[in-house]
Amino acid sequence: MAEQAPSIDYQHLFRTLADNFLVIAPDAAATILDDTDRHAAAAMKSRAEVVGKPFFEAYPAADQNEADVIRESHEHVRRHKEPHTMPLIRYDLERPAEQGGGLEERYWQATHYPVLDAQGNLQYIVQRTQDVTEQHIAELRARQMQQELAESQERARFTLEALPIMVWTTSPDGELEYFNQRWLQYTGKTLAQLQGFAWADDIHPDDRARILDIWRQHLQSGQEVQLEYRLRRHDGHYRWIMAQGVPRRNADGHISMWVGGAYDIHEQKQMVQELLEANEQQAALSDQAYQAYQLAESQRETFYNLFMQAPALICILRGPEHRFDFVNPPYQQLFANRQLVGKTVVEALPEVIEQGFVDLLDRVYSTGETFYGNEIMIMLEQPDGSGQPLYLNFTYQLFSEGGQKAGITVFAYDVTSLVQARKALERLNTSSSN
Repeated sequence: MAEQAPSIDYQHLFRTLADNFLVIAPDAAATILDDTDRHAAAAMKSRAEVVGKPFFEAYPAADQNEADVIRESHEHVRRHKEPHTMPLIRYDLERPAEQGGGLEERYWQATHYPVLDAQGNLQYIVQRTQDVTEQHIAELRARQMQQELAESQERARFTLEALPIMVWTTSPDGELEYFNQRWLQYTGKTLAQLQGFAWADDIHPDDRARILDIWRQHLQSGQEVQLEYRLRRHDGHYRWIMAQGVPRRNADGHISMWVGGAYDIHEQKQMVQELLEANEQQAALSDQAYQAYQLAESQRETFYNLFMQAPALICILRGPEHRFDFVNPPYQQLFANRQLVGKTVVEALPEVIEQGFVDLLDRVYSTGETFYGNEIMIMLEQPDGSGQPLYLNFTYQLFSEGGQKAGITVFAYDVTSLVQARKALERLNTSSSN
């Protein structure tokens, strides 16, 4: 006698499947016939609460659009007798009172499968539901973070393009990677025309070899660089510019890029040259009597006018106490509400004592050694008591009269915009690397 096959409780087997299944009748009401234990737990409703009820009575839809999507999926299976996957829907679940009550936000991906009898007639619709809440929320957060990153990069790019200086970046070996629109407009070139080291073609032939040699030295040493050279403008004229570059280093200390800026100093350069030439002329004529005196007076007036009109910050400090003897308008404008001429630095600008500038003046006056400051920050005291940072490139230089120490000349350029541009670019690259 053949051994009889064991009896299988298929309903028990179905209900204990490790997935979310719901069995629906093919009628228009989509009457619920059974579900798995996993489905009952996920839906937070017992089998007794839903079996025998129409689908939307057991599981009310949050809105009409959601109900229509579910009905269309049911109807697709009835009509075509083939599986149908619905679009992602949100269906919040009501927590039991013992779990605190309230609605719990949930997102679902559901597929309806037809179950046919031997004649091919639709007998049941089986709904398989997958809770994709965590995955969906993670995707939403990822898209939001990507959008925020793109907006941050766009803001940084706009800042760099809008700055009134020429900004550039290179690879660690010095090959060009980026020029902002200010540089491209100044030279009349496209970024493609300046790639690699082609940007050096616009340097004046008399300056090119010197500049490239210095640039290569700083690429090897990794030190910040400051250069003055003549650059061909879009109209073919060569004009003096000042360029500064700073290396950006990664966490290991290796240079990942160079970033810098440049600005036109042609007028200032010409003015300095004229002053030097005028000084030489004055010295050559110092031995002449009446004519030399008249010429000296004329030149003194010329110097005064030049200093008054110069875009640089210029002042003359006399004696070991550093008393203001002359201040040009740009310098005075920094301290619009203060009397400078006739007062010592300590009397007029007491805030600079703690910043160390009086000690610098004392050292220059004592030793006669010129001091060159590069991007030095000065904190200016405002009328309301707050501080305003200002970045300057300046020179303290001793001058003599009659063979004796007379005082110190101060000649400075405001490079605040350049420093701010570099910091903005560093923030951009830090944001991009993160």
